Amino acid sequence: MPSPPELELAFEAQVAIGPRMDVGQTPAGLRRIIPITGGTFEGPRLRGRVVPGGADWQVHRSDGVTEIYARYTLETDDGALIYVINQGIRHAPPDVQARLNAGEPVDPALVYFRTSPTFETAPGPYDWLMRSTFVGTGERHPNGVLIRYWRVR
Repeated sequence: MPSPPELELAFEAQVAIGPRMDVGQTPAGLRRIIPITGGTFEGPRLRGRVVPGGADWQVHRSDGVTEIYARYTLETDDGALIYVINQGIRHAPPDVQARLNAGEPVDPALVYFRTSPTFETAPGPYDWLMRSTFVGTGERHPNGVLIRYWRVR
């Protein structure tokens, strides 16, 4: 039997968010837009800031699952730009989800929050991000999101 892939921490991002905008009920579910207003990121091979202006275009489905579709930009300390598309899902028991929706802190262990990020950048010191598969683990907090990006080895 082959060994399963290993994960290594690539970096961690503290993402600041703005007030949620509710588009309303659509055929896909309850559509929400969460502006990304800034933040920071750091890992063994890169660090910098989250550029304001991105957003997470979410759909909250009738089965309680929130589909994540975030697009944003990272700027490294040396000025490189990294475009990020981060898709995934988040769900929790109904009482925990209600607390999240109300902006209350919850224990991240009670919430399933996983993503499949992809990165795009110019050739140079960060193009390794385009040559690996990554998974993300997230934590929703009242004023932001903590995302850890793991490289699959």
